[in-house]
Amino acid sequence: MEAASISRSAEFLGEDFASAVMTLLNMKGRAVLTGVGKSAIIAQKICATLNSTGTPSVFMHAADAIHGDLGTIQRSDVVICLSKSGNTAEISALIPLLKRDNNPLIGICGNASSHLARQADFFLNCEVDSEACPLNLAPTTSTAVQLALGDALAVCLLQARGFSKDDFARYHPGGQLGKRLFLSAAEAAAGNETPVVNLNTPVREVIHEISSKRLGATAVMDGEILCGIITDGDVRRMLSRHENLSGITAADIMSKAPKTIEVSALAAEALSLMKENNISQLILVKNSVYSGMLHMHNLLREGII
Repeated sequence: MEAASISRSAEFLGEDFASAVMTLLNMKGRAVLTGVGKSAIIAQKICATLNSTGTPSVFMHAADAIHGDLGTIQRSDVVICLSKSGNTAEISALIPLLKRDNNPLIGICGNASSHLARQADFFLNCEVDSEACPLNLAPTTSTAVQLALGDALAVCLLQARGFSKDDFARYHPGGQLGKRLFLSAAEAAAGNETPVVNLNTPVREVIHEISSKRLGATAVMDGEILCGIITDGDVRRMLSRHENLSGITAADIMSKAPKTIEVSALAAEALSLMKENNISQLILVKNSVYSGMLHMHNLLREGII
């Protein structure tokens, strides 16, 4: 029922919706989201989504507004009021106070003949036939449609503003999301040692280098040139084929043309490359020069995975 109502609500989108988007896009202040009951909770979520996508917003509970919180609203703000019926006592008392200072009013309401719908400068219809609640009482379908309509506003504003991935990253610096958007491969690998052997290094020394640097692999160099990589897996395969290790060097067991990534690349890009190639280590390079090694465990530690 909720899915069907959300789908049907698209039919209600018209000039008022487009005008509401343009009003929010061109406002000098903030969007002030308000409502009571479950509509107030949906208003808080829409407020959070607008803030995270470049539209400055604040939530004001409609019941608190008439007891002092009306000072939240500045003259340059746009008010978005959510209500299923559009006729609740709190909303009816608030509307004339909003109109007094000529703040544009966007009404998200499920009743086109309600007081809110009539008084709003832009009426966004979120009418539903019935609630998904078997008693047709608990706000379920109506709040789902309100939420979808709020997301539609946010997405249209995002597109109209030309809001980019970099902009999104600026507003989400913390947590796993922030790390996926900001953390570089070099930062994820900070503290790792830099395992390295040359082409002629005996295999016993190769094993010692891999074990002592604790990254499960080592780079193989020819002077300043990166030639290959030797992993734990390469060593195990070599041991299964040879009983006598004398004379075996790094050049004999290395994998040529190892996968590399620039130190400045995002750690999230490194993870994608590891998954794509089914590998646990990735060689870091700076301007094509070997710089270190990133392990899958580093990404686990940082919460990238």
